[in-house]
Amino acid sequence: MTEKIALVTGASRGLGFAFAEALAPDYHIVAVGRTVGGLEDLDDRIKAKGGQSTLAPMDITNVDAMAQLCRSVYDRWGKVDLWVHTAVHGAPLTPTSHIDAKDWSKSVACNVIATGQLIPFIAPLLGEDGQAVFFDDARGGEKFFGSYGATKAAQIALAKSWQVETATTGPKVNILTPNAMPTGTRARFFPGEPREALTSPQDEAARLLKELDL
Repeated sequence: MTEKIALVTGASRGLGFAFAEALAPDYHIVAVGRTVGGLEDLDDRIKAKGGQSTLAPMDITNVDAMAQLCRSVYDRWGKVDLWVHTAVHGAPLTPTSHIDAKDWSKSVACNVIATGQLIPFIAPLLGEDGQAVFFDDARGGEKFFGSYGATKAAQIALAKSWQVETATTGPKVNILTPNAMPTGTRARFFPGEPREALTSPQDEAARLLKELDL
């Protein structure tokens, strides 16, 4: 049987970590993330399930590194069956008139520019039969969410255009809506929020996987 490959960008923590763990051992996981310790923990959990992973500790905004990774994936496997894109920069909440220029640049680079670069890199690997997964939590128009809301909405706009463009030809582009989870990003947004009332990333990954036709 041909090995199935899942590329997870943003796999070192949160929902990306949970998705990567849940997909193993049915998929060989190519895990991309900036936190080496998180990727190593993920690798341990995948191995405990009898699965395998390839760790890629890198920043998705490094276009040369991501291009090289995609080339390496092609050289080794010739394809990607599933791309799960969870990498995101969550800038601190602030009034729109007080957005920090450095945080704005990071948000645009990670949430928008990187997505626009990755889709052309990964689409040929997915071919007609592969699937891509994006997550819509843009919070557009909510107060203090100007930086995150605008850049995440732009990311989803890219995904939606790709979705309709490939509706009859493939790859299949999925856009899912996650429930609130006790992730590091949400903790920065709502530092005093009771975390026990939120859905764990593991439970949310299991729920969202049921929405996909894999």
